Amino acid sequence: MRIVELIIEKDIDGIDAVSVVDFPAIESNFIALNKEHEIKLAQVDSEKRILMGAALIPNKQIYRKVEEDEFYVFFSKDTVKKASELFLQNGNQSNATLQHQSKIDGMTVVESWIIEDEQMDKSKKYGFSLPVGTWMISMKVENDEIWQKVKDGEVKGFSIEGFFADRLQMQKDEELINQIIEILNNGR
Repeated sequence: MRIVELIIEKDIDGIDAVSVVDFPAIESNFIALNKEHEIKLAQVDSEKRILMGAALIPNKQIYRKVEEDEFYVFFSKDTVKKASELFLQNGNQSNATLQHQSKIDGMTVVESWIIEDEQMDKSKKYGFSLPVGTWMISMKVENDEIWQKVKDGEVKGFSIEGFFADRLQMQKDEELINQIIEILNNGR
């Protein structure tokens, strides 16, 4: 099965929103999973309704199926970092959806960082064991309906929404352009 690297190129804004979902594609919940997959919510402060979790994990292969085409996608450390920066620069902190379908109000990213040290990172305090380069976020949940879904275990993680280029397609496009230039130059 092919593996495709997703990248951010000029004129691509990256991540538009963060969705709360039942099964995050990056397989990392707002929680830490032990070997038996028991769920323990990583609530920074349940009174303040703040959740913490991974938004993107570098080099994590994510399965995709588009019609009959099956493949994996992944993001490099550089793309994860660039996506996290563009998300904040573009002011998307309060753009949130439920299950990638309906826009929801009352959800805001209040903290964002890239893990730089697996042992000394703040995420360790909350039971996460994630690689260097992971984009972590904390979200404030002021939406009562969503908070109830969190408490009921209906939503377990974050999933990003956005636009990325496909490195494989970019290479094919570049090869095609080079072939056209060669044909034009040889035609003179």
